[in-house]
Amino acid sequence: MELSVREADFTDPLHANGIVEILDSYAADPIGGGKPLAPDVRERLVSALSGHPGSLVLLAFVGEQPVGVAVCFFGLSTFQARPLLNIHDLAVIPAFRGKGAGRALLAEVERRALRSGCCKLTLEVRDDNVRARSLYRNFGFSDLPVGDSAAMRFLSKALDSIEAG
Repeated sequence: MELSVREADFTDPLHANGIVEILDSYAADPIGGGKPLAPDVRERLVSALSGHPGSLVLLAFVGEQPVGVAVCFFGLSTFQARPLLNIHDLAVIPAFRGKGAGRALLAEVERRALRSGCCKLTLEVRDDNVRARSLYRNFGFSDLPVGDSAAMRFLSKALDSIEAG
């Protein structure tokens, strides 16, 4: 199996379709929420990623078939005054899970982060996603302690859109 990782070219239809199809495959999987991406999200996704400052999207290929994606965003660690790279999504299509695509994507993300002077990589993962948690642990990820305090938790709050009044 010839596996390679490349930065996504948002103008290449193969890359653009690969991003959408891989993320849709993950979203539709029970571990990803069990619902495919909404049609309007599928339509806007690549444009939104390409226009977002600080985005880095990598694709894993077997031959010329996209089989995995890492969607990352650069941020800033205020405690270190250095950039960080958040892995927002890491997904591999089911037929290629466990064959090295996720690890190859993580290795390339780490290489890009080091080259950019990042102080750390961050990500969030579901507690019940045992396979992903194992991959991340084996790659060196752990809960984030701050000083001598307890580990940090990743929280979110959904916002409803507010109509301009």
